[in-house]
Amino acid sequence: MSSGERTISSRSQSPDPSSHASNLYDTTEAEGEWLDEDDSEYFDPAEDFEDAFEDDGLSGVEIDFSLSSSDEIAEQEGSETETETTQGRTQPASRGGAIQVSHAQIMRLFGHAGLRNLFAPHTLGNQPLDDNGEENQDEEEGNTYSRRRRRTKGSSISVPAVPSECGQRLMATGTFGDNEYYEDKLRKRKKRLVRRLMYRELGTQSTTPNRMNKLISQGLIPSSNADTIIHYDARCYSGQFSDDGNFFFSCAQDFKVRMYDTSNPYKWKYYKTAVYPYGQWTITDASLSPDNKFLAYSSIRSIVCLASTDPNLSDDSPLFLDFSYMGQRDQRGPFGGASSHFGIWSIRFSGDGREVVAGTSDHSVYVYDIETKKSILKIAGHSDDVNAVCFGDNTSPHILYSGSDDTLIKVWDRRSMGDSREAGVFMGHTEGLTYVDSKGDGRYVLSNGKDQTMKLWDLRKMMPTEKASRHDPARYSTGFDYRFMAFSEAEYQTHPHDCSLVTFRGHRVLKTLIRCHFSPPGSTDSRYVYSGSEDGSVYVYHMDATLAGTIDVNKATHHSRPKDPDLYGHQYEMRSNRNPDAWKTCVRDASWHPNAPVVAGKKPFLKVTAEATSWNGWGMSTGTCTTHSWNDGAEEDEGEPKMGLRVNQRLEEDKDLYDQPRPSGRMSQFRSRLRGRMVRATDDNEDGG
Repeated sequence: MSSGERTISSRSQSPDPSSHASNLYDTTEAEGEWLDEDDSEYFDPAEDFEDAFEDDGLSGVEIDFSLSSSDEIAEQEGSETETETTQGRTQPASRGGAIQVSHAQIMRLFGHAGLRNLFAPHTLGNQPLDDNGEENQDEEEGNTYSRRRRRTKGSSISVPAVPSECGQRLMATGTFGDNEYYEDKLRKRKKRLVRRLMYRELGTQSTTPNRMNKLISQGLIPSSNADTIIHYDARCYSGQFSDDGNFFFSCAQDFKVRMYDTSNPYKWKYYKTAVYPYGQWTITDASLSPDNKFLAYSSIRSIVCLASTDPNLSDDSPLFLDFSYMGQRDQRGPFGGASSHFGIWSIRFSGDGREVVAGTSDHSVYVYDIETKKSILKIAGHSDDVNAVCFGDNTSPHILYSGSDDTLIKVWDRRSMGDSREAGVFMGHTEGLTYVDSKGDGRYVLSNGKDQTMKLWDLRKMMPTEKASRHDPARYSTGFDYRFMAFSEAEYQTHPHDCSLVTFRGHRVLKTLIRCHFSPPGSTDSRYVYSGSEDGSVYVYHMDATLAGTIDVNKATHHSRPKDPDLYGHQYEMRSNRNPDAWKTCVRDASWHPNAPVVAGKKPFLKVTAEATSWNGWGMSTGTCTTHSWNDGAEEDEGEPKMGLRVNQRLEEDKDLYDQPRPSGRMSQFRSRLRGRMVRATDDNEDGG
């Protein structure tokens, strides 16, 4: 090998969609049989490694690492040749001779994330078990990679103050809910719901009835006890209510989107199922049109499927929106097109329903026009994957937000993009972004990051592009791999140029791209922000960063279905040698019902899709959607159906969900395999759920 050649380490495959592995699910075979294909057409790691060598002045230098026997080492030591140094760079004395590299060059080379991860001691650990033989989730995760601790020059460990003074000022403005004028500070009593209702009916408070209703509803946070547990035979990735609360959809790893009629929030009805044919790994995201007539959903391809939500249509095949097509004649159609070299992580409908914005694996933001059937805008504005996108205003398609693995949120104004530059930057996360949500007022933005923080931003306080360009965001990042590593609190550091308003900490953004949201203005008066978490809970925060409550989905669903050898055989991770298939929950998404309750006595509805919309079950191999309502801490419900009802994905009560674990006998495995077998669904009536 000549001195000009370089050895490039290919990216290892990973079971998580954010690992960018091109895993293709064969819908004609049994569930869980995945076909690994070469993902080189999507991702080229060579550029990063070449840049790393050139930036450190090591271009043209080959460093060969090998394991040799003691005899070979002795022979090599005896045959070393001299080298000569020119202008501070080491050059070989002759072709094929040994190369000497300075200590400083070696240290700079090891400082790059690629080589640092390559030489890191990848050790596996076992998760401690509790008295019941289950894994203790309070401890750091097992099966995690150790990593080098961050040592940024001049940085110091600091934790944002809780409660946040800025957040308290926001709560006092009325933008995020109402504050009570009078509080019984002497006895420090909290007004119970019954007392509030009595005051409202008697009219003894100076507060208007409308404001009293808001105060009542915004204080009702759903409890951990689940009303209904919807079980899926595949991991769930996202799930959301429509803006009017009459519709709910959930996306699962079997490439199916299930739709439900939730016009009665206490009695859901199964609607229909849409399918993504020939998807890769999973359905990554979905978005409902403002009129609730169409649902767009994506996978790790450049194609977005557009399906009608009308259950009475005879032709239920989705339309294909090829985001790689920008009007050129030489571009071919879906699935194998000449320009299909990227996957889509996030999509959102515009407020008028005419456009769809997408964040992609080629570090770009695309805007697709549904009427002209082509992408009308491509913004190559990030240096890493764009994991999250959204529109800034529900009524205008001009302002876009994009969150990337380069740790930045960029603001794009389509009215002034002559120089193809962003209008501003939100800088403050030290690791990649997993989700971005807009309040819809053109001002406030919420984000979740792999640095285990959620942040609130104000559009008026964004960092100008010129100032942001003077800072290197990679300097404050550690190369932390959230999929396999445990994040140590001792390593948490604030960003020195953080321009966020409030930082929320406590939840865990691990394993997958966990999402966060503003609570709806109808049922909570926008009082809270909330996020899923890898520890199996939904965390609800006040705007001052204090914890308002948690919804423990893991507790609500624990052991709520029997073990199935064919399902938990494809678990997400081997977490313990002694108990590899323990029950585990990771809440990936959550959705708060937009208008229930209107007055007290009704329940606020929080949809936890673990995709709580959870990855949920034995070995985290299946999924659930669970419904939670405010019940004042009651363990039982006098009404029907009873709390904790277990149903399948078509909302049918399934007695098998209450069975004991199936034996591993040959006949039992055969029946289980038939029951869990997934085939491509071509008709809604033939779909198994």
